Amino acid sequence: MGDEFQTTKDTQTGKKKKLYIESYGCQMNFSDSEIVASVMQNGGYDTTSNPEEADVIFLNTCAIRDNAEQKVRNRLQHLNHLKKKNTDLTIGVLGCMAERLKTKLFEEEKMVDIVAGPDTYRTLPALLTEVEDGRKAVNVFLSREETYENITPVRLNSNGVSAFISISRGCDNMCTFCVVPFTRGRERSRSPYSIVDEAQDLFQKGYREVTLLGQNVDSYLWSENPEVISLLGEKKAIKQGADISKVEIVNFAQLLERVAQVSPLLRVRFSTSHPKDMTDEVLQVMKKYDNICKYIHLPVQSGSTRILEMMNRGYTQEWYEQRIAAIRNILGDTCGISTDIITGFCSETEEDHQATLNLMRKTAYDFAYMFYYSERPNTPAAKKYADDIDLETKKRRLQEVIDLQNELSLKRNQLDVGKTFEVLVEGFSKRSEDFLMGRNSANKVVIFPKKQFKKGDYVSVKIHDCSAATLFGETF
Repeated sequence: MGDEFQTTKDTQTGKKKKLYIESYGCQMNFSDSEIVASVMQNGGYDTTSNPEEADVIFLNTCAIRDNAEQKVRNRLQHLNHLKKKNTDLTIGVLGCMAERLKTKLFEEEKMVDIVAGPDTYRTLPALLTEVEDGRKAVNVFLSREETYENITPVRLNSNGVSAFISISRGCDNMCTFCVVPFTRGRERSRSPYSIVDEAQDLFQKGYREVTLLGQNVDSYLWSENPEVISLLGEKKAIKQGADISKVEIVNFAQLLERVAQVSPLLRVRFSTSHPKDMTDEVLQVMKKYDNICKYIHLPVQSGSTRILEMMNRGYTQEWYEQRIAAIRNILGDTCGISTDIITGFCSETEEDHQATLNLMRKTAYDFAYMFYYSERPNTPAAKKYADDIDLETKKRRLQEVIDLQNELSLKRNQLDVGKTFEVLVEGFSKRSEDFLMGRNSANKVVIFPKKQFKKGDYVSVKIHDCSAATLFGETF
């Protein structure tokens, strides 16, 4: 979801060495960086916001698009001057790009000392020891068990109000355009007990919102018996008549309910959902609890059934529209819905493109993450299909999607003018400290006068104006 970027903040726990992390890509990467910071803190490192103070610099990378990888390469070249000034500086590439390129990073970027994949962060102190011994260090092993559930993340760049909780890792969907199954491995779910414990701990520390993260949260499935999980992971256990009557099994709807029950004052969000796996059971749990935010990120990628089949998305345009109808029917029209859209996928015609625009109009998304297709090496699409849409056409179609979404976002926000929403204050507005910003249940940014309110408060705000991206209101 988006080409986002974050750096570390300063933490002071008395450690002698300093770690600086830059995180690229999705929320999963930002969550992983918090795990890395925890592992490194136990290994004798505090974090710093200044790379020039660092003993170790990690770039936690994304490989979902070529542009994301190029950003990292450019950044490595820029950091080279620090390496020249401080020969003891260690620089590592973590995450999906590390998993995809592996030892090629040592060859392509001469300044890289460590390459570590998303499942190997526990080994970072050992990898640093290898570097101290004069060796290049690499570990890109993909695990079927690692969920980091017993590691307490160091909350980096936290506003003290909202936090991520990783509930699963990896992905089994094998969408043809996507590198995630190859860079993050097979899907596995974390214990619901550790997830609820983390949510309770965050609430006790003053956090008022958690976002449950997974590549596909809807397929979350945990059992105390790994053998049952292996069957359930294939979605066959019950159909095959496996005896699971005495085994505890927790699906996503049940997990969501458990987290919501931590406290009515703790908001719960989740991301990302997959249309083929989103159930009415999840929607009913969302309806049942006021503190589960009425917002769903439901990537469609394309409005053309033909293209969806080529993408191996596992649903048709009609199925997707039925899921949208279920959301509106159960949760109401005010539920926020966002999506991901890719333009210019292999063989996409103008008719396919128009189908995407038509679906956008029918669904009326509140906002969207929009990109043109970027072929990733060794994905099924790269092996099976020609990347035959020229760049000019990809960009033109993308611009049409962006323009339409801007119209839709404005229209959706205009419907909120005159309404009153409960807003969780996250901090000051970017433009003025006389105003605060927060989000309502539908994940829309709301700006309003500061008055006596502070970060972490729930505030009733009546909307009087809007833009395509923001709601503006007054308190009373």
